[in-house]
Amino acid sequence: MSTKRIQLKGITWNHSRGFTSMVATAQRFSELNPNVDITWEKRSLQAFADEPINELAKRYDLLIIDHPWAGFAGKNNVILPLDKYLPKAYMDDLAENTVGRSHESYSSNGHQWALAVDAATPVASSRPDILAEKGLELPKTYDDLLALAKVNLVIMPGIPQDTLMNFYMMCCNLGETVCTSKEHVVSEDIGIKALQLLRALAVEMDPQIYDWNPIQVYEAMTLTDKYAYCPWAYGYTNYSRNGYARKLLHFHDMVKINGVGAISTLGGTGLAVSADTEEIETAMKYVEYVGSEACQKTVFFDNGGQPGHRKAWTDEHTNSLTANFFKNTLPGLDRAFLRPRYNGHMYFQDRAGAPIRDYLMHGGDEKELLSHLNELYKKSLHK
Repeated sequence: MSTKRIQLKGITWNHSRGFTSMVATAQRFSELNPNVDITWEKRSLQAFADEPINELAKRYDLLIIDHPWAGFAGKNNVILPLDKYLPKAYMDDLAENTVGRSHESYSSNGHQWALAVDAATPVASSRPDILAEKGLELPKTYDDLLALAKVNLVIMPGIPQDTLMNFYMMCCNLGETVCTSKEHVVSEDIGIKALQLLRALAVEMDPQIYDWNPIQVYEAMTLTDKYAYCPWAYGYTNYSRNGYARKLLHFHDMVKINGVGAISTLGGTGLAVSADTEEIETAMKYVEYVGSEACQKTVFFDNGGQPGHRKAWTDEHTNSLTANFFKNTLPGLDRAFLRPRYNGHMYFQDRAGAPIRDYLMHGGDEKELLSHLNELYKKSLHK
């Protein structure tokens, strides 16, 4: 690299998992490359999911993105196709060591638009101390889960985004993938059953959940002693690490629904490079460093990150510090559903969760709700 001062700016999301991990990698990269300064800024989890990456790419060299933007990226070229810049052997290693379909989730139009540096899907979590005190076991089936919910020990995220992801999950477990037809999100029969299953559980829960994302659920589980179990929320290893929260959470695979382990909706985050950056070579060297097995298992993980490299999930070091978070939840990630990533899907995703959330809160006509979702979906296909 040259000796001129190179400055890169990145944007991530406001949680230790998303922020301190990236700050630590930037600091170490700068120590290894003294002419490079990398500054990371953060935004809320909701803004992370919502704000168009074309706007962010004008202001930042590096972006942590949500994978449903891959289709948009593939069509609009606002971020760089990493496969054109990074070594083929390196990209092959990441594809081989993906967690579930995380690596694939950032590909579109034949290119790789981000590296899956962070892997996540909704998984189960518990307060082992409360369950032990009450003589209760982890639920194994949906009926077990309902029974535990009836004694007011269960919560789950209830904001629109998470509600929609849970609807996708239920449809998958009932045997149908969403958004494959051009006419409807899901067949009426499956859609009605999925909604009814979700509402049967939701009515047993604290109404506060409808304002809570996964982080707020985990804070409620650790700051209070009211709740012993969450059946599905995007996993955060931070809460299974000693000293991070008031009480330790253990994370698990999810209950069986319709005879099969819950097929939750893949999340995680990817590291992308803006097409507007003036420092492509340096940005690519940094991205390559962050996604590497060595960094993922150490600097990235040790500073709050949740790696996307499979060897970090099977590693004794990472598991020993997280009550086996990675080994326990890996089956759920390998099963996870890769949600649609066509260019217009963000239009649907941004609008479909609120009416489902309203149904969970107040009940209603399932057919009417599905009809509304279908209209939103058909519009999204033309975006």
